[in-house]
Amino acid sequence: MGKFLATGGVSQVEGAGGGGIVPWALISGYGTRDSWGANAHYTYLKTQDYKLTSYGVAVGIADRVEISLANQEFKGSLAPLDRLAIEQDIVGVKVKVAGDAVYDQDRWLPQIAVGALYKKNKGVRGLGALGVTNVKQLGAGDDRGYDYYVAATKILFEQSLLLNATLRSTKANQMGLLGFGGDLRDSRRLMPEISAAYLVTRKLAVGAEYRRKPHNLGVDDEKAYYDAFVAWFPTKHFSVTAAYAELGDITIFNPKKQRGVYLSAQAGF
Repeated sequence: MGKFLATGGVSQVEGAGGGGIVPWALISGYGTRDSWGANAHYTYLKTQDYKLTSYGVAVGIADRVEISLANQEFKGSLAPLDRLAIEQDIVGVKVKVAGDAVYDQDRWLPQIAVGALYKKNKGVRGLGALGVTNVKQLGAGDDRGYDYYVAATKILFEQSLLLNATLRSTKANQMGLLGFGGDLRDSRRLMPEISAAYLVTRKLAVGAEYRRKPHNLGVDDEKAYYDAFVAWFPTKHFSVTAAYAELGDITIFNPKKQRGVYLSAQAGF
């Protein structure tokens, strides 16, 4: 429990430590270099026509290595996709390779970490009448895949700012919920992601994030994600994050920009 309050970040929607939609270089939990920390999270995101839930755990070891497990479930609520349900499991690992976001205040070098997320799509439910039970039948090249990323995070205590930039190599469609690769493109692309947060008080942060997405599937006019968030850290054992999220179009069957409320609770040490 040696790290400063809030410097463990929150649980990103794919399970990694970071913001709501972007992984940061910070290691989950409040363990320092001679200890460890862990947390569990539950996230709920509701737009006009869909909802996404995510839950999982993450462990930070010696403030150097992070291992995370997460499950996502995506459901539709508007015809013809009102019975749609897609689920995927995610296993993540992150390793800090340089710098320290907290203690290197006299240097411009940010904390830098590299990470990987293995994602396994567990199939499509609710579209049996159309004969669709797997994301490959929607045009995806595969139902499992890896995201690789490098993240750089800098905390400026005098300015009460956290700045993060992440570069992700991915083939995932809608984070992998619609598979990996597709009929339009089946190769990896480098996608930029950025986050900024301002510490209003020691326990309250506000910020915004942007995450660029690939467009691989003909049935999915995929757009960038972005959000504006408020995160409250009453203690090192518990935090709550609320956000307004914009997810863009999800499929051509429902060509409408999806926006809504994101809520996430995290408990740990």
